[in-house]
Amino acid sequence: MIVVTTPTGNVGHHVLANLVRAGLPVRVIVRDPCKIDVNLRSQIEVLQGSHSDAAVVDKAFEGASALFWLAPGEPFRTPDEAYVDFARSAADAIKRHNVQRVVSTAALGRNTKWQDKAGIVSAMFRMDDLLMSTGVNFRALAMPSFMDNTLHTFDTIRDQGKMFGPHVADVKAPKTAVRDVGATAARLLADDSWSGQSELKLIGPEDLSMIEMAAIVSDVLGREIPFVEVAYEDFRQGAIARGVSTAFADGFVEMFRAKDEGMDAGPFDEPVERAPTTFRQWCEDVLKPMLDR
Repeated sequence: MIVVTTPTGNVGHHVLANLVRAGLPVRVIVRDPCKIDVNLRSQIEVLQGSHSDAAVVDKAFEGASALFWLAPGEPFRTPDEAYVDFARSAADAIKRHNVQRVVSTAALGRNTKWQDKAGIVSAMFRMDDLLMSTGVNFRALAMPSFMDNTLHTFDTIRDQGKMFGPHVADVKAPKTAVRDVGATAARLLADDSWSGQSELKLIGPEDLSMIEMAAIVSDVLGREIPFVEVAYEDFRQGAIARGVSTAFADGFVEMFRAKDEGMDAGPFDEPVERAPTTFRQWCEDVLKPMLDR
């Protein structure tokens, strides 16, 4: 049995779809089962609840051989509360039920000068350290920012014809599509031959600056969509105004600053896997159809 957390999330729904397509036994933890595609729901075991709930996690992990773990990063908490504390019941249940393999989503930056000063990313590393302390066979998928984060500025692309973000506009870095993350995670979960603890860096096929990404968006959409930098402090204040905790907003800024300083730019230690989806392909397959609705 493979347990999938966040099965309706950006990454989790791709993991779930790939596992079901492969005909593997899957159990999901989900707050609202109605959000799972009805065609998938009949082929999986559904446990309603939150994977922050120790009782739910304990029940879900019983008889499980593998786990896809992703903490939702609840932004009203501190980063350590949202990641490390959130995972404590999972770590206990992994040991109690002898789960054999865990695949987690992580970020680039471990064992670099940014490891302990990248805000939310640093909290994610501490969460993975906690899970690895159980001795479970573990793979962290370490990635740069997602191409799909472009959708965070979807409304301004549609309504204002602009992309906004707290990034230095001309800094180049790779991006990865969440569908590639989901496919890779499912492949690892289905494979019972690997062991040990390590990270696999999953990197998109090209390094792009925000200016270059905006140019591709413009070309695919057939209209000019410039990128507009948002100052870190303006982003921080805006996040707090939307209900994000001060500590989590600070964690966002520390993460963005580390990325702008080069945390995602490489060179990368092995193992590295190149994900297939280009940003242009993602724009054509995901962004443009959404805007054309």
